[in-house]
Amino acid sequence: MRAGPPPSANPETLCAEGGRVTTRLDWERDGQGWPQRDASRFVQASGLRWLVQQAGPTNAPLLLLIHGTGAASHSWRGLMPLLALHFNTLAVDLPGHGYTSAASAAQMSLPGMARALQQLLAAALGPQAQAGPELVVGHSAGAAIAARMCLDGAMAPRGLVSLNGAFLPLGGLPGLLFPSAAKLMAALPFVPEMFASRAASPAAVQRLIEGTGSRLDAEGAALYARLLRNPGHAAGALAMMANWDLRPLERDLPRLTVPLTLLVGANDRAVPASQSRHVHRLLPASRLVTLPGLGHLAHEEQPALLAAHIVEAARTVGLPPAA
Repeated sequence: MRAGPPPSANPETLCAEGGRVTTRLDWERDGQGWPQRDASRFVQASGLRWLVQQAGPTNAPLLLLIHGTGAASHSWRGLMPLLALHFNTLAVDLPGHGYTSAASAAQMSLPGMARALQQLLAAALGPQAQAGPELVVGHSAGAAIAARMCLDGAMAPRGLVSLNGAFLPLGGLPGLLFPSAAKLMAALPFVPEMFASRAASPAAVQRLIEGTGSRLDAEGAALYARLLRNPGHAAGALAMMANWDLRPLERDLPRLTVPLTLLVGANDRAVPASQSRHVHRLLPASRLVTLPGLGHLAHEEQPALLAAHIVEAARTVGLPPAA
């Protein structure tokens, strides 16, 4: 484990099948002005070099934040400081995303990523790792990772909060075609560079964000542009999609015993609200809260509102936040 400020990092590369070499984000070159930079450090675990951010009282309940596909720790830039008033808050860049190094195909699958994150928590938390996080907040695919970890016994939090959780496979024709298309795109050496070149256009990035049903301020759009312009980050997002299979999770979800709160943006165009309603039916004890007017990136649109809902979720499972 490396504590303290992140060390200077040379540009990392991703070597994939077919001999592709893709430049990754470099902390010293690309990470200037990154949200929560002063709370960041790098941790070695599971053969990867992870960016980890931690803020809040060390004696407060531990809260873990898990971002979704194609995002990174920047996604919590408005929410994390608010949660850190009440919780010992931990956020990471997932494998292949942001400033965390690239991973193997097996590690980019849902169970593989869950195992890798479990090992990262052990390395990052030290003696505190045995207790693990007491509350976990997962956005989109991050909620699926959190659920998988709970089902596999990798952690046992008091509560789980899903922000527009992507728990279920796509239905119909898209469900049949998307996995094959993602695998094909991940295997083609020019695709990450093509995505990155398209992200050079601010208008293209704005269209991608608006396609989620959310509206972000200029800073939020600029941070996504910084990520999307990097071929290594694009390759990581594609690898995650190519190796993702949610069918086993859908089968296992009725066994989830951790109290679940489902926060759902009514304007989410990326993950239909019907997914959360279906999960709510599978788990009748779960809580479903609809967020009017908010999209897939609801926590970036209205961080104060989402923080209030998360604090309330903590209280419902008997986990009082620090004063």
